Amino acid sequence: MTTPFKKVVKAKIKAKKELSPVEKERELIKYEIAEELGLKDRVEKYGWSGLTAEETGRIGGIMTKMNKDAGRRWND
Repeated sequence: MTTPFKKVVKAKIKAKKELSPVEKERELIKYEIAEELGLKDRVEKYGWSGLTAEETGRIGGIMTKMNKDAGRRWND
């Protein structure tokens, strides 16, 4: 069984390790969506845990829709 993609990214960020190009793209898109929703300041101040479950779910939902529309998967 492999470790889920987002857990790998989270561990790398915490350990201050270099992200792969795919991981960097995913993080960039996540921040862009947070900015569009007016949440970027809170994310920068408190981290992702400073958001509610509804807010993070909204970001995840938008990312999932973008993946579907683009025909790509970040979980590979």
